[in-house]
Amino acid sequence: MFFALKKVAGGLLLPLPFLLLLMAAGLLLLWFSRWQKTGKIILSSAWLILMLISLQPVADSLLKPLENRYVTWQGSQKVDYVVVLGGGYTWDQNWAPSSNMLNNSLPRLAEGIRLWRENPGAKMIFTGAAAQNNPVSSAEVTSRVAQSLGVPPGDIITLNKPRDTSQEAREVAKVVGNRPFLLVTSASHLPRAMIFFRQQGLNPLPAPANQLAITSPLNFWEKAIPSPLWLSHSDRAIYETLGRLWQTMTAPSVEPGKQ
Repeated sequence: MFFALKKVAGGLLLPLPFLLLLMAAGLLLLWFSRWQKTGKIILSSAWLILMLISLQPVADSLLKPLENRYVTWQGSQKVDYVVVLGGGYTWDQNWAPSSNMLNNSLPRLAEGIRLWRENPGAKMIFTGAAAQNNPVSSAEVTSRVAQSLGVPPGDIITLNKPRDTSQEAREVAKVVGNRPFLLVTSASHLPRAMIFFRQQGLNPLPAPANQLAITSPLNFWEKAIPSPLWLSHSDRAIYETLGRLWQTMTAPSVEPGKQ
C-alpha cells in the first residue's frame, strides 16, 4: 500500500499533472468564486511554466546536470556481472519482443548487451518485479528480449522481486558479493542508483545509458516550438530531483566522497 501511495503522490508532483491541477484550480476560481485575479494569476503562471519546460533549451538545461555526472563506460576493467536495472514495460506476446520494453528500458538493455559482449564470460543480471495484474515481471521481459537478441539463457540472472531501486540494490548485493560489476541504467537515474548500491557496501562501475539531453546542433524551430518530447525531458529531470530528495530524507547517507 505504501509503495502505491508513494507512486501516486510522486506522479501527481510531476510537471504535467501538477500544472493541470493548478490550471484546474485557476479555472475553478475564475468560474465559481470572487477571486478572479487570483484565478488569472494561477492559470497564467501554470500555462507559462508548461510552455517553458516544453522548450528544448529549458528542458535539457534541467536534465544535463544529472546526465553529465557519469560518462559512457569505455573502461578496460573486466567484470563478472553486467547489471541492467528495470524500467517501463508491458507484455503482449503478439508484439515484437522489444516493443514490450517501454520508455527507458530498451536503451538500458542495448547498452547492457554491448558491455556484456565486451566482457566474455560475464553474466547479465536483470531486475524488476511484475507490475500490478501483469503475470510477467520486468526482469523476465528484459530476459526474453535479451535472448531474442542473442544472449544465451545461461548468461542471464533474473531478480523478479525488487520494486524500486533500493530493493534492486539489496537483491543484487546477494548475488554479486564483492565481485566487480557494471551498473547500467538511464544516465539521469544513475547518480541516485549509485548511492543506493553503495549503501549496500558495493562499489559498482557506472555505465550510463539512454542519454536524452541534446548538446549537438538543432534546427532553430526545434528549439523554439514547444514539444511533448522536450516536456518529457523536463519530466525526467524533475522526477529524479524528487527521487533524490526522498532518498536524502529516508535513506542513510553513504560514506563521504562516494556520492
